[in-house]
Amino acid sequence: MILRIALAFGAVIGIVVAGLIGGSVHFFQWIFGPLLIYAALGIFMVGFIRKVVDWAKSPVPFRIPTTAGQEMSLPWIKWSKIDNPSTTVGVIIRMALEVLLFRSLFRNTRTDLRSGYLIHGPSKWLWLLALLFHYSFLIIAIRHLRFFMDPIPWPIELIDKVDGMFQIGIPPIYITDLLFFAGVGGLLVRRLFLPKVRFVSLMQDYFPLFLLLGIATSGLLMRFVWRVDITAVKALALGVASFHPTVPDGIGAIFFVHIALVAVLLAYFPFSKLMHMGGVFMSPTRNLANTNRMEYHENPWRKPPKFHTYQEYEDAYRDYMKEAGLPLERE
Repeated sequence: MILRIALAFGAVIGIVVAGLIGGSVHFFQWIFGPLLIYAALGIFMVGFIRKVVDWAKSPVPFRIPTTAGQEMSLPWIKWSKIDNPSTTVGVIIRMALEVLLFRSLFRNTRTDLRSGYLIHGPSKWLWLLALLFHYSFLIIAIRHLRFFMDPIPWPIELIDKVDGMFQIGIPPIYITDLLFFAGVGGLLVRRLFLPKVRFVSLMQDYFPLFLLLGIATSGLLMRFVWRVDITAVKALALGVASFHPTVPDGIGAIFFVHIALVAVLLAYFPFSKLMHMGGVFMSPTRNLANTNRMEYHENPWRKPPKFHTYQEYEDAYRDYMKEAGLPLERE
């Protein structure tokens, strides 16, 4: 278990060292800047689309939605319209609650053995950590769009101002930065200190968490410790967005560490468990209505049965039937 954690952490440290070395030489800044960004985006888009297409091509011969409630039945039996939907509207509501609010995770329970008794209890803190991480990450990503746009659209400016509303000094402390650290840090602590979770955790589970913490840490270091030239950073970002890349002087090596970590996360995304972002929409356990009793579903893989007439049967087993003394239609 320690080896898995060490390998994941060591991989992130290796990326940081490579970014520091590459960001210290102007020639390598082109590699760890525009070229790495384009390569990571290309891998992300191709990998994401290919994965979704593969899922879409997978045959689903039966309806297998998870049924967490009473299905539509007799009028006097209460129907769980969201947990066991039989209509398209019900499926849409169920999917919306799952994608936007992580409803199934909210209803998750934990099981412990205490004093010889099996105890079931709520696990709302896991749902809260996941919610903090995902929404703070979303807002941070939207905030960063201001580097790629000129002029900056007012919705992004509004999000930036609201996020930094508790500004104490310059630069501002964003609310989502704190929530992001709380969410990712909590998820990492859960994997490190809960024995049952640590036992089933692989390197692939620790690596994205260390990577996300590295991205957040390098971002804060750029803002508060090793300041970078924001004007030069925006010039680089606008050049990448307009496909006229340029690498201005004086950006700072810590910026290329940040870019290297983000690029690795993007390239790693389609090949990891992070693809649940797209998989949740393709899962037949979620996106199908439960109409198993309402409609007849023909198995598309079922081959038509081959029937034998009695004459064919008698011809095939004539000798055995004659030996057993059974009557025959034709001698």
